[in-house]
Amino acid sequence: MAAQAETNTEPPEVLARGPWAFEQIHAHWREEHFEPVPAHALAADAAIRDLQDRGSPSHDGVAARLVDFREQENGLAIELQPLRWALRLVPEDASQSVAALCVTRSADGRWLAGRRASWAASWAGRWALGAGGAVDLGESPAETLVRELREEWAVSPERVRGEALLRLPHKMIMFVGQAWLAEGAEDTVVPDHEHDEFAWWPADIGQWPKEAGEVLPRMASWLSE
Repeated sequence: MAAQAETNTEPPEVLARGPWAFEQIHAHWREEHFEPVPAHALAADAAIRDLQDRGSPSHDGVAARLVDFREQENGLAIELQPLRWALRLVPEDASQSVAALCVTRSADGRWLAGRRASWAASWAGRWALGAGGAVDLGESPAETLVRELREEWAVSPERVRGEALLRLPHKMIMFVGQAWLAEGAEDTVVPDHEHDEFAWWPADIGQWPKEAGEVLPRMASWLSE
């Protein structure tokens, strides 16, 4: 998400609240691509140039936009369409771009936290929980949770579930999930180049270090309810 959204103090809008099992999360993709207004296309161009100017290897591509969703007896159905990835970086309006956040726990309840590299497109230089990123073309957001965890930390979960579908104030859609690793797997995590430091924070959120800030403990407490 863009830096503007990271400092916004407005609470996200909860569109749907789980939990949902992995197999209860269903995605349908439309064929037609989303076409932004010209001003947003220019803003996306500028955002990509800014990332490259500060040494980011991030590149533009195709991601997902939320068209609709339905809570059903058997889970959550989400309708998506392709859109330009860089639109998620437009200040004030991310065009309903969808990102997935995989909050990750060890078998004994500790929380995986990583400090994002200074060039990262989202949360640059700040601590974040687990893994996250854009939903790729053709993916279900549930599949994104597992893929991002594998790509960012070189580990696969023992179990994973969807927790919530949120809309942030700047119109970014966040699909939040929670994953648990097998016993001992926390010792095998390897951070990717998007992280320059990582730690396992205590299961007791009240014992987290000061670098956790205010937003992450609130999120973790909400997920623990």
